[in-house]
Amino acid sequence: MAVSRTALELAAQPGCWRRAAELAPEGLPLPGERVAVTGCGTSWFMAQGYAALREAAGEGETDAFPASEFPPGRRAAYDRVVAITRSGTTTEVLDLLAALRGGPALLAVTADPDTPVMRAADAVAVLDWADEESVVQTRFATTALALLWSALPGGADAVAAAADAAETALAEPLPEEVLAAEQWTFLGRGWAYGPAQEAALKMREAAGAWTEAYPSMEYRHGPVAIAGPGRVTWSFGPVPDGLAAAVGNAGGVLVHGDDPLAELVRAQRTAVAVAERRGCDPDRPRGLTRSVILAR
Repeated sequence: MAVSRTALELAAQPGCWRRAAELAPEGLPLPGERVAVTGCGTSWFMAQGYAALREAAGEGETDAFPASEFPPGRRAAYDRVVAITRSGTTTEVLDLLAALRGGPALLAVTADPDTPVMRAADAVAVLDWADEESVVQTRFATTALALLWSALPGGADAVAAAADAAETALAEPLPEEVLAAEQWTFLGRGWAYGPAQEAALKMREAAGAWTEAYPSMEYRHGPVAIAGPGRVTWSFGPVPDGLAAAVGNAGGVLVHGDDPLAELVRAQRTAVAVAERRGCDPDRPRGLTRSVILAR
């Protein structure tokens, strides 16, 4: 079987992250600023990860919103808004940036310099070398996160470690019990919750699979009821006390890894492999397009 474009692109992530960590584009959030990060779909999940990382680093209050749900009353509440948009054409992102003009400083992170977002923001970081042909996002979104993360205290070292861990995740075989499962639930705590949600989205997009995602400590407040034989609970980061026993007692499979970004790469590989087993084309997912552009 020919290797899918999605598989080739996701395998390029460690190198992309290292390259992003060397950049210092204009318009990045400054220490102490109150910042909102936004995007749609995959980009929103990366926004969530960055927001949690920035606050944890003591750089300032940082919120994350899907572009369509940005609170209209908070226009004056932020010093800077960061929009992540691979295509630079997503309707909700462009509408939000237009509504915020004249307010907070606007930074866009995009893969395409020939799109309307170049005129919609005050500053733009272009990661065209991390762009993708595939509809399913992998390397652009994680590279955008690596770019923003590397500007935080200790972030460059953390990104380098994540790149090393991701190379291991790319080289190791995927467990058969994970590939053969009927359902997958991804868990993450703190900044890892964004990547966990993204992992679930990748499985839905590429393979049409039944997946869910929750904050790690919320899993036992109801969602653990879905655990059982042929079902995977996948922890991005440390496994909370008692979780392994809860999943094991239900007959489920527990997977975990210490580095959330490396685990996301492993989950992306799983999504492609499951898609191919099911006769799906991961490069052409059902019902999806590269960018959502709404009719006026």
